[in-house]
Amino acid sequence: MRIVSCGSAVFWPGQSAAHPTRLPNLIAAATATRADPRPGDTATAAHAQLAELYTLTTDLAIKTGRDRLAWTVADRASQAADASGDLLTQATARRVWAIVLCRAGHGDTAQQMEIDTALALQPDLRTPDQLSVYGSLMETAAYTAAADGDRDTAKTFIAEAVDAATRLGTDADHRYTSFGPTGVGLYQLSIARVMGDSGTAIEHARRINPASIPSTERRARYGVDVARAYHQWGKPEHCYRALLAAEHASPDEVRYRKPTTTMTATLLSHPAANRLPGLHDFARRTGTAV
Repeated sequence: MRIVSCGSAVFWPGQSAAHPTRLPNLIAAATATRADPRPGDTATAAHAQLAELYTLTTDLAIKTGRDRLAWTVADRASQAADASGDLLTQATARRVWAIVLCRAGHGDTAQQMEIDTALALQPDLRTPDQLSVYGSLMETAAYTAAADGDRDTAKTFIAEAVDAATRLGTDADHRYTSFGPTGVGLYQLSIARVMGDSGTAIEHARRINPASIPSTERRARYGVDVARAYHQWGKPEHCYRALLAAEHASPDEVRYRKPTTTMTATLLSHPAANRLPGLHDFARRTGTAV
């Protein structure tokens, strides 16, 4: 399979304490705890905590384009998760490991990892944690298949995610997955867009209330995905409004990001540019050459 793009990592709402500048100290503390568990701690919990920190670090490395670092910490997350013996911790670590593999061009391996991990969870999908981790795996696998042009597989996997979200019944953040009906809707938008179905992508977008999206990062990503769908569809004014909404949600999510600068450069040269007030200022703010 030829992988064009990969499912994006998700930042964990509620993890503000794990700011990038604090992660090295947190990882060092978790490593020390694992080596010498404090009274009341268990080795399993210590390994699981370290795996979660490495998983978060992988998310951050992916987001900032530091693929070599992502590869290293994803491997460490997987090792710590395996040492914990906790199936859900292992599944969460393997999901981000699969994203890293996909970005490195190992799409077949990534897809198989996602499927095998999901199958290991399938026999026992009762608790919110189990449903959320399983559903997030299916979302990522669906996006990976869609990016490779495998429409049927993408539809199968996203249907599994929809079913898990329906059973869960609410938007939540179990196991830091941000999984739920709204989260699945965001993936349906992304999947339709990456398969070139701009109109379907916008239909999915219209079913989502941006105010219900639990994190500013995801609200901004929603805005950028909507902009990309409109850009793909040849609707510059709608595209620009969506970009402004994304910037309002989280300026850092649109600045110096390749999709943003690519769309903005196209808008600058479009005949409709004079109908887009503030476009040149927006271009400067986002690092697009004017």
